[in-house]
Amino acid sequence: MSYADREGELAVRIAREALEAYVVKRAKRTVEIPKAFETKSGAFVTLNEHPSGLLRGCIGYPQPFFPLVKSIEKAAEGAAEDPRFPRLTSEELDRVTVEVSILTPPELIDVKKPKDLAKSVNVGVDGLSVAQGPYRGLLLPQVAVEYAWDAAEFLSEACMKAGLLADAWLDPATRVYKFQAEVFAETQPRGPVVRRTLEAARAGH
Repeated sequence: MSYADREGELAVRIAREALEAYVVKRAKRTVEIPKAFETKSGAFVTLNEHPSGLLRGCIGYPQPFFPLVKSIEKAAEGAAEDPRFPRLTSEELDRVTVEVSILTPPELIDVKKPKDLAKSVNVGVDGLSVAQGPYRGLLLPQVAVEYAWDAAEFLSEACMKAGLLADAWLDPATRVYKFQAEVFAETQPRGPVVRRTLEAARAGH
């Protein structure tokens, strides 16, 4: 998976358009979609308050169920109604930045002993998805970078996101998947779009 910067910019523009149309209840403007966006792919849309950078919503689809363009649009609409926050208002559209993460399919981390899981997680590159019974939790790669977690902390946080105990990743019944993401974000509301280089951000910690 590799998307050019112009495709990343388009992904963010599609998310912004879907978000604004959904919030103000108008029809989406049509955008010319390249072939790559018709391929099924998982995607997340993250909204951050500007300029504080505080999270305002994050919803997405980890599995490649939909064409990329649909994953982005549905995730953007979902982010406006992230159940952890009040519904996004039209007044807030000028005060949030839009970030799109385009995901690779989740890959089960297969280890002989659960304690070896941490050695298989590359912080700054991998995101994590945890599953045990009905419990599910996912953290994007950039979250571990933002909080300066090591691999074990990242695994624990993913388990807690799933509603499990922090050490549930040491339980053989827990399945841990990893995936990668290309991340593109507005630098300011409706502003220029840049590619986020997570490994570089990690080195800054």
